[in-house]
Amino acid sequence: MPHISAFRGIRYDLGHVGSLSDVIAPPYDVIDAELQKQLVDGHPNNCTRLILGQDEPGDDDTNNRYTRAARFLKNWLREGVLFTEANPAIYVYHQEFEEAGQKFTRRGFMCRTRLEPFGEGNIHPHEETHGGAKADRLKLWKSCRANMSQIFGLYPDPQNVAQGLLEQAIIGQTPLEATDHLGVLHRIWPVTDVSVITEVVAAMGGKPVYIADGHHRYETACNYRDELAAELAAKGEQLDEQHPANYVLMMCVSMSDPGMIVLPTHRLFRGLPPMTSAQLCERLGQVFETSPAGEGPARAPELWEEIETEDSQGTLAFFTAEDQHWTFARLTDAGRAKMAEAAHDHCDEWQTLGVSLLHRLVVDTLLDSPNLPAPKYVRSIEEVVSGLEHGDSVGRDHTGQMASGGRFELAALVMPATLDHIRAISNAAERMPAKSTYFYPKLLSGLVFNPLE
Repeated sequence: MPHISAFRGIRYDLGHVGSLSDVIAPPYDVIDAELQKQLVDGHPNNCTRLILGQDEPGDDDTNNRYTRAARFLKNWLREGVLFTEANPAIYVYHQEFEEAGQKFTRRGFMCRTRLEPFGEGNIHPHEETHGGAKADRLKLWKSCRANMSQIFGLYPDPQNVAQGLLEQAIIGQTPLEATDHLGVLHRIWPVTDVSVITEVVAAMGGKPVYIADGHHRYETACNYRDELAAELAAKGEQLDEQHPANYVLMMCVSMSDPGMIVLPTHRLFRGLPPMTSAQLCERLGQVFETSPAGEGPARAPELWEEIETEDSQGTLAFFTAEDQHWTFARLTDAGRAKMAEAAHDHCDEWQTLGVSLLHRLVVDTLLDSPNLPAPKYVRSIEEVVSGLEHGDSVGRDHTGQMASGGRFELAALVMPATLDHIRAISNAAERMPAKSTYFYPKLLSGLVFNPLE
């Protein structure tokens, strides 16, 4: 793994803000307009004012949501709402949550990680990125000169040695706690013991890291560093090797951590012509073995339970709105051969992914619709049912843009990629289709900020 280090984080002073739960927020890209208002109205110092400011009439280059975020940050530091850690720390971070009736604790730690361009070192992406989100984050970081939230990185450590060292260090220590709007309990412990930090840095040496979430922010961090280096070079100066801009705030989680689970992201499609289940089966041809799977959106939970039990990337379920029917589709040998032909530019592991089969084989090839608008991505089966029963209410989509309502012509239930898929595909220098994975729960913003100066 690239070099990691402790840092003097910026944190909330609970004496000023009261409960940490009132000032934290989920990542900016999952906050819709309703939640944004709820968070901002709930506390004057909620970090949403920093990570997701609102545009206002009359905004210009010198007064806009990015400059307002910078003023909030500066004022909160001056007023004591925020303070800078006295000593460099690595921050142990636990998330306690429930999924499918089972309780989990995901354990990791937040540190600075030295930046390496993708493809030139030992930090690997697993999904594609888009320019708009990177431009937005770059404007924010240049104004505030701080990382407002963590990159989520996974690393191989079968014995969980690095995390074990930190777990020993926090025994008997009282954590800082926050509960998010979904009921997930978040706990952090600053670890400042130099000997422990030294051991953790050594334990992480040589390990690769795979970006689980935060691809846009990681690439933004590289762009921020490069722009700063160019500005200094224009003055005949160099960016110091230890300058904070050479690093990014990262949450590191072992791929062997018992709380490390990957959830699915299902798809609801618009833009396709209306089709019945019979017409869909005709298009799937010999590539899939198809069978009827019931009627009505409410069948989705039972079908998903069956897919999970089967545990095969090649098994999908489709809902056709035209006749309100579900269809099971299981990949055949002919389908594997067809996929190898359609995705000849990708490795074997990429070709076997359920989301790859859905997008490259089914949508692009068999349905001949390679230029469809991005589908609506939904995690829970309840969202699938609601979307099919009621369409999509107007609001923010996954990119933060406003989404229009209307009927979804096709829905697809699809298995998530596994951690092994992430490692194999990333090691092959490839990226998965967008939203191949859903790492739950999301990491909170507002627990600690990383100053870039």
